[in-house]
Amino acid sequence: MANFGPKDIKKLREMTSAGMMDCKNALKDSDGDMDKAVVWLKEKGLGAAAKKASKVAAEGLIAVKFDDNKASIVEINSQTDFVAKNDTFVNVTKEIANHAFNNSLVDADAINNSEIDGEAFADYLSLKISKIGENLVVRRAGFIAGDDTTAINGYLHANGQIGVILSAKCDTPEVAKVIAVELKNIAMHISAMNPKTLSYKDFDAEFIASETTGRIVSIEKENEELKRLGKPLKNVPTYISMAQLTDEVLAQAKADIEAELKAEGKPEKIFDRIVPGKMERFISDNTTLDQELALLDQKFVMDDKITVATHIQNVAKKAGGNAEINSFIRLEVGEGIEVEEEDFAAEVAAQMG
Repeated sequence: MANFGPKDIKKLREMTSAGMMDCKNALKDSDGDMDKAVVWLKEKGLGAAAKKASKVAAEGLIAVKFDDNKASIVEINSQTDFVAKNDTFVNVTKEIANHAFNNSLVDADAINNSEIDGEAFADYLSLKISKIGENLVVRRAGFIAGDDTTAINGYLHANGQIGVILSAKCDTPEVAKVIAVELKNIAMHISAMNPKTLSYKDFDAEFIASETTGRIVSIEKENEELKRLGKPLKNVPTYISMAQLTDEVLAQAKADIEAELKAEGKPEKIFDRIVPGKMERFISDNTTLDQELALLDQKFVMDDKITVATHIQNVAKKAGGNAEINSFIRLEVGEGIEVEEEDFAAEVAAQMG
């Protein structure tokens, strides 16, 4: 008979969070050797984890960690929001975020292929899956690093569903310290406004063309309804991004504005006081895509009279230098995951069949 008793079962259960009968069987098959019993459970856990891995993990949490020189962000998914609120799962997300941060792991593949505390990460995660009882997935991750002229900060929304890390390149370490503090506000802006890219320069030409057509058609249809209701019509833009406003387009816009002023009988000597404002309005009307999706071109939520880029420049100028946001990563739990609707009746029928 194996040399173990109730106290050993209790100890093994506390060590592994496995079920009481599983712990008893582990000790029995391991002749009471605690270490072998842990390995036994781990191996059984791998089987359980593989079974649970077939379940879609679309809930979960975002974890963020950063200091003055680098930042990590990780999305860890679970199957249910109930587990996502569980202290055990919360601690797992912190462990993984610390692991990614300490080892400068740049993405989810790097994390999933790494070693943690001397064991393969896949084995570590499988054991956590066995303990928690749901499939867990490290789905996405990001990493930012820089030197002493790089300002870095981050933000985790209170519900743990949205996280942001970002950086700005500055001309001096002193300016970087000032900007790093302000980046917390920009991170909160990113969390709320959900920009898709840093600058309009990042947009693909085909995407801009497609969006241009779609937005014009949408506004024209909206204007049909506004006209029927006797309300003011919306301006139908010719363009939607600064990427489309070439020197020729801007020159033509200026010429059109001046021609309009002449037709109104305005004296040319006051054109220089009127044209800049109208050109600013023209650019604003024709860059709606940038204002919605490009971080640097979005209106800053704490001062909607200026863009995010201008705000950071103003803060840097007060600190005696220059700064420009050069990267950000925003993750929201479950983005892009398609959860298949389960037919409960069909599932029961399949199991009975």
